[in-house]
Amino acid sequence: MEERKPAVLRLEGGAEFKGWIFGYDGPCDGEAVFSTAMVGYPESLTDPSYSGQILCVSYPIVGSYGVPDEGVDANGISLNFESERIWARGLVISDYSCEYSHWSAVKSLDEWLREQKIPGIYGVDTRALTQELREHGSQLAMIVPQGVEKSFPVNDPNLENQVAVVSCKKVMRYGHGDKKVVLVDCGVKHNILRCFVDRGVELIRVPWDYDFTDMEYDGLFISNGPGNPQMCDVTVQHIRKAMEGNKPIFGICMGNQLMARAAGAGTFKLKYGHRSHNQPARMVGSTRCVISSQNHGFAVDASGLGPDWEEWFVNMNDGTNEGIRHKTKPFCSVQFHPEASSGPTDSQFLFDEFISKL
Repeated sequence: MEERKPAVLRLEGGAEFKGWIFGYDGPCDGEAVFSTAMVGYPESLTDPSYSGQILCVSYPIVGSYGVPDEGVDANGISLNFESERIWARGLVISDYSCEYSHWSAVKSLDEWLREQKIPGIYGVDTRALTQELREHGSQLAMIVPQGVEKSFPVNDPNLENQVAVVSCKKVMRYGHGDKKVVLVDCGVKHNILRCFVDRGVELIRVPWDYDFTDMEYDGLFISNGPGNPQMCDVTVQHIRKAMEGNKPIFGICMGNQLMARAAGAGTFKLKYGHRSHNQPARMVGSTRCVISSQNHGFAVDASGLGPDWEEWFVNMNDGTNEGIRHKTKPFCSVQFHPEASSGPTDSQFLFDEFISKL
């Protein structure tokens, strides 16, 4: 890296955190959120669910294992990332590791951020920043390098349809198999695609607002995605129509929220969200608990579920909903990420259970 250039992270609530710019030498703004994951910055930065957000990584040392190659497999699915680009608008860390060492690394984090025009700031007291966001909630923020003029107000990404921003623009097909699954792309992570293709499923990926209800398929999957689920009423209408039938439906993260809305429940914004690899989710009516990877700022108000539905999982930290299921039909969803990438794989069995119902 070149000589250090001062920068500041400003929060809408008035707090400021000084540091040094790395990556792209320019300003950015978005919603400041924090993740307590210890590893996985290439996967997190390319996760479409971070669209519109400035990501604070609370783990103190970042960049030590560099960035892997951006190749794709025979199905056109990214080998190492969760999408084709970085979606987070900025990155905030404590200690940047200028030297990296890993057998799969082809470049440094600094180089990658420069290529993708994503500003980062390091030297920040991320523990104090995390405490600020926990105490006062996620806030609009900006990263401003020295010599750049930028001030509030800025656009709130939660007032924009982030799902429409990140969703595919055309129908795409992956894999081959006897069973066919329609995947509604609200911002799908590529490891979800891998989890289906590796299990011998033919996958048809459609845009978030695509009317799939007249398509031929064996199962329906609703993906993860960023932002406010209330922006996706057209998707909810399509899901509600699909629920009139009996074909299996499975949702993850945003998919949980959209299925819940289709089932009559509401959603609400969490104070600072769940973004980590260590969220405990307990299966309702049992002592079975999975440790899960999560990335969401909104949650389901399960009290509004219709009589044919029930909670499936709950969060052991704050009691929020982590999944729902229909009492008689093969419909279910979870708020966490069974595919992880990065994170624990405790709950990948949920893909097998869904596919077994097709």
